[in-house]
Order: sequence, then C-alpha cells, then structure tokens
Amino acid sequence: MHKLFNMMLVAFAGLCVFACPTAVAAPDAIIAGGLLLAEGDMLGLGAGLAAGLGVVGAGLGIGRIGGDAVQAIARQPEMAGRIFINMILTAALVEGVALFAVIVGVMALGKIHVPA
Repeated sequence: MHKLFNMMLVAFAGLCVFACPTAVAAPDAIIAGGLLLAEGDMLGLGAGLAAGLGVVGAGLGIGRIGGDAVQAIARQPEMAGRIFINMILTAALVEGVALFAVIVGVMALGKIHVPA
C-alpha cells in the first residue's frame, strides 16, 4: 500500500510539472510550485484527481468492509443478520463520501474557462 501511494505521488508530481501548458505572463497569472500558470490551468487536473481518488478510496473501503464482514459472519454465523445490516449501512456512508468527491470534481470542471 505504501508503494502504491509513493507511485501515485510521483505520477502526480510528473503531471504537475509536464502536463500543464506553458502560460503567458498575464494579469491573471499565478505562480504555483515555481511554475507560471494562467488562472485555471490545473483546475481540470485537480477536478479529475478529486473525483478519481475519491472513487478509488471508496472502492478500497467498501471492499475491505465486505471482506471483513464475510470473515465476521464465518466466525459467528448466528450474528449474520446484524453484521449484514451494519455492513450495508457503513458501505452506504462510504459511498456517500465518494459521491461527494465526484460532485465536487464535476463542479470544479464547470469553472474551467476555455479560451475561444
């Protein structure tokens, strides 16, 4: 898990350095991490990462919830009903957080200003 996080961090750093277009010095330009960016250059990347990482995290969380619930039911079959109800409730809360991340990403995409 730690290696996956490091790989994602390196990939994100690479995207930040190489994927953003070169900005022309303008009144609305900002400096981020030593790069001169026009306002909104990295907004699409940030929106995609917010939505994508939110969904990936929720998928990992729901998978772990389901796996642990199956193990708990295998150990105590008489508690299967209560474990199942708690599993569904917890998975729904995690899914709500993922939906929130996707909505925030989509809302940020609406603020991107593409010059004509």
